Amino acid sequence: MTNRIHHLNIDSRDPYELAGWWSQVLGYPRSEEDFPGDPEALLIAPEGAGPGVLFCRISDEKTGKNRLHFDLQPTERTRDEEVERLLGIGATLVGDRRRPDGTGWVTLADPEGNEFCVERSAAERAQH
Repeated sequence: MTNRIHHLNIDSRDPYELAGWWSQVLGYPRSEEDFPGDPEALLIAPEGAGPGVLFCRISDEKTGKNRLHFDLQPTERTRDEEVERLLGIGATLVGDRRRPDGTGWVTLADPEGNEFCVERSAAERAQH
């Protein structure tokens, strides 16, 4: 291996607020060194969970579809329960690709419009 991903960066108008929202989604704590108004905010991934997520202030508005996005797999809920939870904390529905047989995914957007998908949990996948 020649490199590893240290952080995933997300452009944001308000890094501290958006990091707080994603902290609720991922369960990663926001760095204690970050404060409202800072130009960046970091979510620290638990050991073995992969890279951290760094939110960096930009002045531009998001204008198109993300070129890269997260595919989330719930660990403590079903896909549908997690979608409802995320909608309840401020996500918006972008697309629903759930199928009658229970497969598929849901595309949501965070409060700044960044798209992400919610897939079935490992337990749900094991049932089909």
